[in-house]
Amino acid sequence: QVQLVESGGGSVQAGGSLRLSCVASGYTYGSVSMAWFRQAPGKEREGVARIDINGRTLYADSVKDRFTTSKDNAKNTLYLQMNTLKPEDTAMYYCAADWRGGTWSTRGAWIYWGQGTQVTVSS
Repeated sequence: QVQLVESGGGSVQAGGSLRLSCVASGYTYGSVSMAWFRQAPGKEREGVARIDINGRTLYADSVKDRFTTSKDNAKNTLYLQMNTLKPEDTAMYYCAADWRGGTWSTRGAWIYWGQGTQVTVSS
């Protein structure tokens, strides 16, 4: 059974940083692409960053140059380093795994999901 568990969320002031982690289990880690999504109240879930099996990354325009995703295959862990946080970054952040195809930044493109970790940025 595939399981994704996020951690590292919290409350920070604008301009601050947080690092999210996603520990994966139940499949051969490193054999699938992974991604970070976020969902603010009343809004659709949106893709934030994606990393493929070769370590190549893609980012949403809204987070480019501020967020960095990486993975540690030895620890079965995906990371999202978030710098220069803004109030509009406030959302529940989710880890996703196993891209089924299509546009990576859409919810339906991913098979497995974690339960999410809350990030709140105050001005």
